[in-house]
Amino acid sequence: MNYQAELDKTIKNLKDKPKLLLHACCGPCSSYVMEYLASIFDITILYYNPNIYPKEEYERRLQELKDFLPRFSPAVENKIKLVEMNYDPEEFYGAIKVREEPSMADDPEKGERCRRCYEFRLRKSYGYAAENKFDYFCTTLSISPFKDSVKINTEGEKIASENPEGPKWLYSDFKKKSGFLRSLEISEEYGLYRQQYCGCVYSTRTAVPD
Repeated sequence: MNYQAELDKTIKNLKDKPKLLLHACCGPCSSYVMEYLASIFDITILYYNPNIYPKEEYERRLQELKDFLPRFSPAVENKIKLVEMNYDPEEFYGAIKVREEPSMADDPEKGERCRRCYEFRLRKSYGYAAENKFDYFCTTLSISPFKDSVKINTEGEKIASENPEGPKWLYSDFKKKSGFLRSLEISEEYGLYRQQYCGCVYSTRTAVPD
């Protein structure tokens, strides 16, 4: 499936400004997505990332996002809101089943461990979206070249299909249309902290050196 084409089609057929719950992992990944969608959707950002290690890194990414929103005109002009959910790393370890399957610790990026992580964060996002009557839910994760957009969209579609009356999954591949490059430009313009690894303790092994 061409996820960008699906997103374009959805946007073209909108008749109002629907409510979108946008799961986000950090400010830099959110930047381009907000710029792109803020005038089209009524956006609430959901920061739910118990996978991030250590807690200091989690808090740094969250604070960067909080500081960025009131400085970023698309967020200010369109009144983008931010919701933080609980930080409990045990939820992440339970979701990826690393204790039952120790081999998950050595699973490569974009593999099964990451798929399980996508699924569990998207299920939490869907639950919040359904409870608060959002029209759509989505995630910024697909903007990263280190993330598998097929797995992300497959999980989102599967979760939404389990309850056709609930929020719809918004297909996306935010790397397209030079989205990742634009996020780099915005990050440089605003002096955003860009982390050097995905987030979990296992991804620190593939951290990009400064």
